[in-house]
Amino acid sequence: MKIAILGGGISGVALARMLAADGHRVVVLEKSDRAGGLCKSRRYGEFTFDEAGGHIVFSKDQKVLDWQLARCGGEAGTVRTVRNTKIRWHDRWVPYPFENGVGHLTKEAIVECVAGYVEAFVQRRGGAPCPANFGDWIQWRMGEGFARQFMVPYNEKIWKCDLHTMASSWVAGRVPEAPIEDILKSAVGLDTEGYVHQSVFWFPKHGGFEAMVHGAVAGGGFELQCGVAVTRVERRGDKFFVDGTEFDLVVNTVPLPQIESAFAEIPPDIRADIRALKPISLINLMIGVKLDEPLPPLSWIYLPFPEQGPTNRVTYFSNYSPHNAPAGHGSFLAEVTHRGELRPDAEWLRSVIAALGRSGILHPEHVVLSEWCNNEYAYIYQDLAFADRIARVRDWWDHSGYITFGRFGRYEYHNSDQCVQRAMQVHEHIREISKSGAAARPKFR
Repeated sequence: MKIAILGGGISGVALARMLAADGHRVVVLEKSDRAGGLCKSRRYGEFTFDEAGGHIVFSKDQKVLDWQLARCGGEAGTVRTVRNTKIRWHDRWVPYPFENGVGHLTKEAIVECVAGYVEAFVQRRGGAPCPANFGDWIQWRMGEGFARQFMVPYNEKIWKCDLHTMASSWVAGRVPEAPIEDILKSAVGLDTEGYVHQSVFWFPKHGGFEAMVHGAVAGGGFELQCGVAVTRVERRGDKFFVDGTEFDLVVNTVPLPQIESAFAEIPPDIRADIRALKPISLINLMIGVKLDEPLPPLSWIYLPFPEQGPTNRVTYFSNYSPHNAPAGHGSFLAEVTHRGELRPDAEWLRSVIAALGRSGILHPEHVVLSEWCNNEYAYIYQDLAFADRIARVRDWWDHSGYITFGRFGRYEYHNSDQCVQRAMQVHEHIREISKSGAAARPKFR
């Protein structure tokens, strides 16, 4: 078949490579000057940075992990790291996830957190139903102490809203529940570890995370057209047309609010639902520093409190690969979320760096480079109406003959490895279409 894929992020180029290997003629249409989407990187002199925060190569699915590593040059082309993540809790370093590091808090905070967790645990065992909103979910799952000491301030800093206006469904399967035994062990000084599926990760030695995208494009057997802004997509009978060019199938990976106006057949009520889908945007600060000594062996850290500045997460980026910074230097990625209102300038950059200095993350006087990148589509905002809204949107797409997937192409809160996993599922679906000739509804799982 002749297939058009809209959008050259990791979802689009991964699928294109898989389809081309089956003998299909695949054209990827990308609006910007190069492929990559949220997986792009950039260079400043000898510094390399990722544009949308710190990505890592990992997956719970071995097939997906093998695909990712192959695109990055395998073990020889990557750096393997044992994850070391912390929370900067006031003046202390607390292991992440927070509930597994509770023993590192003050005695008063330990008592507050454990007492609240036990009370919440008993209530859940007694049949207390899972709340529909995220604010109440935190109390239901974690208890008052964990809520006050980390979960509420950290999530308010990311989502920039009253947490009671957010749905709780997005955390299902994303935030594993720590066994109460682990929390009690931590409280009495016995170390425990959470999120073990992420305990080891990889990162490209050269080129930042965009190296994975380059690996998908190079020798991929498909045509990549950059600088192409698609303006009209329509179906005529069993054929599809993209700006007048005929295709047998069209797959979308572009954020739905950015592409819906191009699709001729979307009905008005679905357009309204799509236009109501709102992202959380991300300013990513790229900071290079001169080092007197190596950076501590941290992967990334979380900053939950307002006095630590607007940054919610800092990636120790030069620890991912020694080639991310020149000799004698280190680099950080500092993430600041917003809802479209933030307009960074030099003074704002200095204030964020100063706050990181006060928090003990870096020495502002050692900063030799500071740049920033705005990512309009970074996180998916899931208000209380989101589940019903996105169900209607997905149902229309799944019956339209088109296929849409990707983090914002389907509005699924997926990391890059899950986007590759989705691409594999779409690949299998298109294999079924090419055999039967019928555009059946995709079976996402």
